[in-house]
Amino acid sequence: MKQIIIVLCLIISGQAFSQITLQGVVKDSVGNPLELANVIAINKVTNALESYGITNDKGKFKLDLETNSMYSIQVSYVGMKTYNEEVTTGESNVIKDFTLSSDNTLDEVELVYEMPVTVKGDTLVYNADSFKSGTERKLEDVLKKLPGVEIDDDGQIKVEGKTVSKVMVEGKDFFDGDSKLATKNIPSDAVDKVQVLKNFAEVGQLSGVQNNQDNIAINIKLKEGKDNFWFGTVTAGAGLASEDGLYLVQPKVFYYNPKYSINFIGDLNNIGEVAFTRRDYFNFSGGFRMPSRQSGTNISLGNNNLGFLTMQNNRAKEINSKFAALNFSYSPKKTLDLSGFAIFTSNRTRMQENNSIQYTNSNLGIPDEDTQTNTNQKSDLGMVKLSAKYKPNSSNQLDYDILARTSKESQDQYVVSSVLGNTDQSENSDPYSINQNLNYYYTLNDKNIFALEIQHLLQDEDPFYNAVLENMDGPDDADNYYSTADGLGLDLNQSVYNINQEKRVKTNQLDAKLDYWYVLNQKSNLNLTLGTIYSNQKFNSNIFQLLDSNETLDPAPSINDGLIGNDINYTFSDLYMGLHYQLKAGIFTFTPGFSVHSYSSKNEQFNIDYTNNFFQFLPDFDTRIQLKKSEHININYRMQTQFTDVNQLAEGIVMNNYNSFFTGNYALENSLSHNVSLTYFSFNMFNYTNVFANINYNKNIDQIRNQSIFEDGSVIRLSSPFNSNFSDESLSANGRFQRTFKKLRATASANFSYTKFNQFINGLRSINENYNQNYRMQLGSNFREAPNFEVGYRFGIQDSDLGTTYNKTFTNAPSVEFDALIWKRFTFRTEYAYTRVSPQDREAQVFDFWDASLNYRKDQDAKWEFELKATNLLNTQSQSQTNVSDFSISINDYYIQPRFITLRAVYNL
Repeated sequence: MKQIIIVLCLIISGQAFSQITLQGVVKDSVGNPLELANVIAINKVTNALESYGITNDKGKFKLDLETNSMYSIQVSYVGMKTYNEEVTTGESNVIKDFTLSSDNTLDEVELVYEMPVTVKGDTLVYNADSFKSGTERKLEDVLKKLPGVEIDDDGQIKVEGKTVSKVMVEGKDFFDGDSKLATKNIPSDAVDKVQVLKNFAEVGQLSGVQNNQDNIAINIKLKEGKDNFWFGTVTAGAGLASEDGLYLVQPKVFYYNPKYSINFIGDLNNIGEVAFTRRDYFNFSGGFRMPSRQSGTNISLGNNNLGFLTMQNNRAKEINSKFAALNFSYSPKKTLDLSGFAIFTSNRTRMQENNSIQYTNSNLGIPDEDTQTNTNQKSDLGMVKLSAKYKPNSSNQLDYDILARTSKESQDQYVVSSVLGNTDQSENSDPYSINQNLNYYYTLNDKNIFALEIQHLLQDEDPFYNAVLENMDGPDDADNYYSTADGLGLDLNQSVYNINQEKRVKTNQLDAKLDYWYVLNQKSNLNLTLGTIYSNQKFNSNIFQLLDSNETLDPAPSINDGLIGNDINYTFSDLYMGLHYQLKAGIFTFTPGFSVHSYSSKNEQFNIDYTNNFFQFLPDFDTRIQLKKSEHININYRMQTQFTDVNQLAEGIVMNNYNSFFTGNYALENSLSHNVSLTYFSFNMFNYTNVFANINYNKNIDQIRNQSIFEDGSVIRLSSPFNSNFSDESLSANGRFQRTFKKLRATASANFSYTKFNQFINGLRSINENYNQNYRMQLGSNFREAPNFEVGYRFGIQDSDLGTTYNKTFTNAPSVEFDALIWKRFTFRTEYAYTRVSPQDREAQVFDFWDASLNYRKDQDAKWEFELKATNLLNTQSQSQTNVSDFSISINDYYIQPRFITLRAVYNL
């Protein structure tokens, strides 16, 4: 690391001594400064674009140029004549102003070079070739080099600190805007321009009345020759591992023309390159957004997915992956657009992890526990979406979408516990859901705009759970399942405890609203909203014991008043009206408002009907301070209600796990939250500085908490929810600073979060406090000819106080990435990451990863490319991390795939 820093210092100092600065002001003919004017410098000897700049709000610009050189300076601005002048540099800095005159005709000076970055209103346009060095292969390689753009650890695109909500190619949605599928699969050599669309409005009719300040979309413009032709790559590879052979097949092909487009992505491999994870699948919304998302009402539908052990950083002991995705769009006429996609992903995963668990409030007799878990997962997931958009004229637009999901999943786990002995678990589920969306937008005239949004969800979930536990020596053994089995009413005279649970959750939900905007004038409007949410959930569950004779036993528990099965019908409705007023006054935009709700909930179970009807007033307020075109402050306050799902209400015993049981509470009420946030954005194209900062505070009143009862001397617990009289609070703050210095870009970011919540265990209340701090610094280069690098350092502090249990963990993680284009034919890329996890009072855990690849292609237009790729070169066996839950702190060792080396052939269409 020390040698790297020395080399960087030499590079920076060498550039500093060989360059001078040309700076000045660009004005119009009457002396007014021109903001966002473009200034470029073309080297007269090499005829190459040497430097570029964009003026700030005072018309200032700055260019870094070589000493003793001749340049052609071009200055351009929309509506002005392009100005051209030759400048010769010496050994000292140059100050020069430029004056542009109005242009009523076409420019007489032809712009030979395109600006690397141009600003057109709320749109930033990046010329991709200006940032490429020749080592890029995918869209994400290009985006990482663009000022103000980053790819986070989850593969999502962020611009100026905001997550990109939609990715399009030639104006057509790419898999409904999923950014990860776009960044990982679109080839870099097809990208001509990257258009960043800030304040993006999904519906043009509402752009003047809706608040779209947090909506950012990216549109990829293809290079000439990539439209009306198939393009993409087909990759095939093989390799050797310690036991089995390795294989890889990845076809990725695309076709675009003005009338229709087709995209296909395929992936078949056993080397752990998961194109679409299970988490990606369940997070994939398909572009659906609840109409009531801004109403102040939040209703949970619960999580009835299997308790899948999640892969860490897409790593596991063994991964076999299949993936296929097809996306299309078709415009049979100008007024009608049809589109859709189909996605199928299949994974076979083997995982192993060891956990050392320390429970909170150790004085209650809860023992520490060591577990070893071996897991086999099978997951087949599919979804299909069809969409239609009909827009006969500028005043009418009708949208319809239907999204169907289905899956077939199973998980088998063998758990060895230092407290409970050996346990075999198995889970399986075959759920499905159908989501439909109908939207209609109507503009009566310049003053009156209407929008109707209706969404319907039909969902059926059927998770099945089985646990087989050891039956050891009887009640005198403190380390077994005897007392739990006795309380559940199981037959104790069996060789094992074979417990099974059937569950079925059916959900039917309608979410609809009608919006009306009355435009008072250019600076203000009124918005009236009428909406409703109707939700019905039916929940059934049954626990039974499979005996040694293969007969089944329905237990009669001695706990929970003997209630063990569930048959509950839960209905929730919300009728609401909202009113908001928007006013623009100078640099301020005020949007105060409120909503009034009539809530009704009813659950029927065990011959008891519980009904709760009440009214709620929910205010909200938003203020935007536009300091400059690319700098603003946003202040937001929102009061919200949170309603629970049917799982929390069902009073019969439910198994969450073999050591975790749950009973609901039919009388649960809603919780109330106050949320305040302050956000600052600044994107300065004059000195290429990007600043983002946010602070958020949340306070929950009547929060639903769990009362957990642990068996004496065991880790088995029974939990039940209730509305806590004690408020829970959270505070988070994060910031990011990025600055470009010539060919170097430095980034510093910090994240802090604090949560305080009340925990109730064995009748005792404790206040749990968690502090998390993460700091990251990165320095990277963007040379056109020389090799490029990025060095980073991440430092984290996890500080957890869980009653009488306290833990503090430090994480140190330096990393380095390097890529080079050698002799214009070979591309060498490598990355190394070192992590040291240091829990307080425990031995530090260290692991590191080193990956490298070497590519060969004859030239940039070559059809064939060959790649030698190695992952986990150091053959690291496992990685460690600290996990904090509501009532425990654990140190986790997670085992991963060994060293893999593969040879791949890539054919470019």
